[in-house]
Amino acid sequence: MNQSQITHRKGRSFAASISRQRKFIVGGIVIAGALAYMIYAGVTQSAVYFVTPAELRAAPVPGKAYRLGGMVVPGSLKWEPRSLDLSFTLSDGTATVPVRHKGTPPDLFGEGRGAVLEGSWTADGYFKANVIMAKHSEEYKAPHDTNEAGYRELFKTLRGEGR
Repeated sequence: MNQSQITHRKGRSFAASISRQRKFIVGGIVIAGALAYMIYAGVTQSAVYFVTPAELRAAPVPGKAYRLGGMVVPGSLKWEPRSLDLSFTLSDGTATVPVRHKGTPPDLFGEGRGAVLEGSWTADGYFKANVIMAKHSEEYKAPHDTNEAGYRELFKTLRGEGR
């Protein structure tokens, strides 16, 4: 008897059964590979990186989109409410970058505070920010002084009073 004459109980040949197993194995490998690639692509695209002012100053490329992070230098913030022009200087402690933005800044944005900006470097030597994200402390500090503004209102809302 040769291999093609050997049959299983269901009438299929041994060679056809092996071929079917290979198809399932190859299909499973393709599906697993595609799933692994989708997970890898999703993780790398969702990772948020930003350059520091020193890194940007080392090799600026005009027109290239950047995410820039640093601290707003005290005394550098200039805001024109009528024209919505905002300009300030961002620093990482070693280098500074002049920044211009058109629009209202976030509520937590201010001098001496951290910020992450999305925008591009211009040929004129400044960073044009399209989006400003203010960094804030990750610690919550409850008011300690009972005379502090909002202290009584905070506890009223926590107790469910005043509704």
